[in-house]
Amino acid sequence: MPKTSTEDRAWIAEAIRRVEADANRSADTHLHVLPLPIEGVHLYLKDESVHPTGSLKHRLARSLFLYALCNGWVGPGTTIVEASSGSTAVSEAYFARLLGLPFIAVMPAGTSREKVSLIEWHGGSCHFVASASDIYAEAERLAAECGGHYMDQFTYAERATDWRGNNNIAESIFEQMSAEPHPIPTWIVVGAGTGGTSATIGRFVRYQRHATRLMVADPEYSAFLDGWATDSSDVTTGVQSRIEGIGRPRIEPSFVGGVVDDMMRVPDGASIAAMRWTSTKVGRSVGASTGTNVWASLQLASTMAEAGESGSIVTLLCDGGERYVGRYDDDAWLADHKVRPEVYTPQLESFDLTGRLG
Repeated sequence: MPKTSTEDRAWIAEAIRRVEADANRSADTHLHVLPLPIEGVHLYLKDESVHPTGSLKHRLARSLFLYALCNGWVGPGTTIVEASSGSTAVSEAYFARLLGLPFIAVMPAGTSREKVSLIEWHGGSCHFVASASDIYAEAERLAAECGGHYMDQFTYAERATDWRGNNNIAESIFEQMSAEPHPIPTWIVVGAGTGGTSATIGRFVRYQRHATRLMVADPEYSAFLDGWATDSSDVTTGVQSRIEGIGRPRIEPSFVGGVVDDMMRVPDGASIAAMRWTSTKVGRSVGASTGTNVWASLQLASTMAEAGESGSIVTLLCDGGERYVGRYDDDAWLADHKVRPEVYTPQLESFDLTGRLG
């Protein structure tokens, strides 16, 4: 590998300054209380949709760019290539434009049009493949072909973020919880796309010696739960998740099962029903991965209530529902994909009355 020139070092220093300045301009995300009909059990939503690029993946993209810059993988004129189901690519396109770099997102053909438009608005371009399982090899091939850098979120997500602190999402959650009735959460609930968020939170919890347990909510057609349950890294499903942003057809290298205390399979219909329920509660549209998180959180809250336990649960509002117009809010689309939220809506109505999800 060629040595870095003085000019390239200067460019990298300026690039890092720009990324850090962006972080300084972005206030921390809000932590909202989602009232529950259960005495002594409190649920909080960490609202990651208020990042400049509108999702949890803004944190990941910033970390990935800093990691690549500090490793000397990215320099002036480097084309950035990423394999993504959408939101990470939106955020990486933003940072690529911030640094004046070309960006190509390799995505499944079924990715929502709204996400594609956001990538293009940020100056990126999209390269589509027929199957979600093809994005990795195609991204690597494209990067080699153009002499660019394959960012590879699915490998580097768990190591690019400083899990010990440095204002990561876990440190932010615990600081914001410090004045709450139960400041140390009983549970933190997240989904897994790359596995980076669960790895960061799980490691931080152990490093700080908190009693908090980590739950990963996994949608249908995702390999993570089966791989975690069998302690296997070679589980595959061959099917793309219908809940964009979480759920993968293989166990991604960034998924660290050893920091996960429990996992829950969430039916896609339950994710959509909980998405709609949450949107009503917070007064604005949220995405389906938020619904997955909330369904698992309500299951935990119901279990705690039945056991007479008190405590707090924190989960993530990953992005807004405006990214999925014509999909999760469209009954015809749901019927075509055999997703039935109406099966789970009565359970949510019952929860509102009794505090039990059933």
